[in-house]
Amino acid sequence: MTEADAILVRTMEKEAVPLTGQPRDFDAIIEAARGKSLVMIGEATHGTREFYHTRAQITRRLVTELGFAGVAVEADWPDAYAINRHVWNLDPGLPAEAVFRTFERFPAWMWANTEVLDFVRWLAGFNAMPTRAQAGLRPVGFYGLDLYSMSSSAQAVIAYLDKHDPPAAARARERYACLDQYLNEPHLYGQSVEFGLSASCEQAITEQLQEMQTRALRRLEGLGLVSDEQRFCAEQNARLVRNAEEYYRAMFRGRPNSWNVRDSHMFETLEALRSHLSHQLGAPAGVVVWAHNSHVGNAAATEMGARGELNVGQLAREKYGDDVLLIGFSTATGEVTAASDWDGPAERKQVRQPLPGSHEELFQAVEHERFLLDLRGPSPLASQLAEARLQRAIGVIYRPQTERHSHYYYTRLAEQFDFMLHYDRTHALQSLISEPVPGEEVADTWPSGL
Repeated sequence: MTEADAILVRTMEKEAVPLTGQPRDFDAIIEAARGKSLVMIGEATHGTREFYHTRAQITRRLVTELGFAGVAVEADWPDAYAINRHVWNLDPGLPAEAVFRTFERFPAWMWANTEVLDFVRWLAGFNAMPTRAQAGLRPVGFYGLDLYSMSSSAQAVIAYLDKHDPPAAARARERYACLDQYLNEPHLYGQSVEFGLSASCEQAITEQLQEMQTRALRRLEGLGLVSDEQRFCAEQNARLVRNAEEYYRAMFRGRPNSWNVRDSHMFETLEALRSHLSHQLGAPAGVVVWAHNSHVGNAAATEMGARGELNVGQLAREKYGDDVLLIGFSTATGEVTAASDWDGPAERKQVRQPLPGSHEELFQAVEHERFLLDLRGPSPLASQLAEARLQRAIGVIYRPQTERHSHYYYTRLAEQFDFMLHYDRTHALQSLISEPVPGEEVADTWPSGL
């Protein structure tokens, strides 16, 4: 370790807030979130128990103390909406475990795990509190931001319209018929269109979304919360089909294109969700976002930005400035739940020691095993963390044998996040699903699975 690095470690030891396992550990974050529109909480892997547990702890306080109205996660909209129905207590008698069957597709453990189950149980109980019901308060929701569910979202749009507007359902079937032969293998649609083997469905799919949005502008007077929530769900499924169609075409133009389409969709979904929640509440609504560090940290401060990739955190920072709070996580060693290949079984893998010169190596040298860093400047710590260093990013795939290439990228930490939470040794998530089922939708996130 260089002398400059040793000085930085000493600065971090002075500034670090040790994490003791108590809710008050996160007082600085809660105070910083006061009055914010968005709090985005990351994770350095998709399979670390401590990240999920701590994220849930912080979110409980954001909901109970600051009145945040929804949780938006890096999951497909229809899958997460099954959890939303549960936390709204719309399916009485259905145990929480049963709701997670919707996540049996790879990577099942990412959301179907014991930590998310505990949070969902808590959120359902919070929404069912007699004092909230008596006051007519809107339930706090749970929503998905991702776009891999083109098939199930198209089916959900038609099912909603079948019930509420059969003529509109007939029009939706006609428009989505263009996708019929590709719904189980949407990547083949993108390939076929890009190589000129079939016509694009873009116009028809866009018309369907425009019709759904026009209906939304003509909201019926007196529409109840549940009915309005179902209407918004159908509109969002139509938005997802439109953006997924673009995403699968972009896959064949290279990673920056498809990554940007995906994160732009997640931000567009987040914007639509905030508008929907604010409409129902009659006041600006705060939303908590759960996603990987690579999505919620400001991409403009990373190697991603240098190669033309943007992300949700960057888009939020550019639009909301200091009205958004970005929180990252890191770990040095321990275990992680991950697969070796896409659609492979979940494995409990050992996390390798951090690479020399990385943020994780510096954090490991700090005397505290678990700690919080406030990176908001100007401060000596923020100044010393202005240099670009390697940061580890483990997704649903972990390949230790190619770790530098597959799982590290350069970041300027103090520009990337407002807070960083480090856990020196961590443990693997416990999945609720014994064996993931191969998925129908093909993702562009191989080999990292971010």
